Amino acid sequence: MNMKEWVKQQIQKQRKIPLPVLSFPVIQLMGVGIKEFIRSSELQAEGMLRIIQEVDMPAAISLMDLSVEAEAFGAEIKFFDKEIPAVLGKIIHDEIEAEELRIPLVGTCRTSVNLKAVELVKEKVTDRPVFAGTIGPFSLAGRLMGVSDAVVCVRRKPEMVKILLEKATQYLVDYINAYKKIGADGVLIAEPLAGLLAPKLAQQYSHIYMKKIIQKVQSEEFMVIYHNCGGSAAHMVDSVVELGAMGYHFGNAIDLSEVMPHIPSDRLVMGNVDPAGVVKNGTPETVYENTLELLEKNAGYPNYLLSTGCDIPPATSWDNIRSFFKAAEDFYKG
Repeated sequence: MNMKEWVKQQIQKQRKIPLPVLSFPVIQLMGVGIKEFIRSSELQAEGMLRIIQEVDMPAAISLMDLSVEAEAFGAEIKFFDKEIPAVLGKIIHDEIEAEELRIPLVGTCRTSVNLKAVELVKEKVTDRPVFAGTIGPFSLAGRLMGVSDAVVCVRRKPEMVKILLEKATQYLVDYINAYKKIGADGVLIAEPLAGLLAPKLAQQYSHIYMKKIIQKVQSEEFMVIYHNCGGSAAHMVDSVVELGAMGYHFGNAIDLSEVMPHIPSDRLVMGNVDPAGVVKNGTPETVYENTLELLEKNAGYPNYLLSTGCDIPPATSWDNIRSFFKAAEDFYKG
């Protein structure tokens, strides 16, 4: 599939179809727990297929599980039945440990499960793209040195951070290329931790590594969507655009209408209904109102595609999810 053409088609459509980060709520429809779901390629594939049967989406999208790659590097993961996995503690404390850290083989731990899930979906989905999901380089490094310490470490232990970033970048290129090899049409790379950095630090410790990844994996047949849900994303938008991704996905911590004028008109921009505060904790009525308001605010930008600001929590009501889609349907119908 020519993804440049697909992007062009989404921009030109008069009646656009939303692409929220929607995966984990499908466990409610399947009657399985998260712990079981994330360990089974077959269940993940079934979930991705079930979602595009339940709601119309322009692409099938994999999980946003930001513990997968850290686990492959040796991080300890805590698993839950009703919540997404969490990385516990840290495995890198100093520069020596960073130097000694081995880059895992692609397929280690649950990366093999996720790869197989996308491959299974690609065998059945031919009418739309299938997107994989990975973490970004600084966010992965942060999970290895401790998320709460990452912002401090860029100032106090910069050499340690850079060693981790080089290894994370190399691994992510290999991992994403493995998705390309089994037929994925693109990848959503989640780099939320970069949104906690000041713009200059984000450029130094995230963007240059993200750019390396994008340059090595993106092609006409494979699209990169860059995700940043941090509050400082609006202040670094020009640097983000320089990454060269075909698509950009922003969280609800920013006013998306402030970002839109800075994005080239041939790139997709996605976001940013609050997935927790609005979609999960709201009512069908408030979800509808908030979604409609966002659509109206960005109506002047053909390259805007409605989405959620991040992944929709597992326990979110499907009535609320359907209300999100209904708002878009009514908006473009009118």
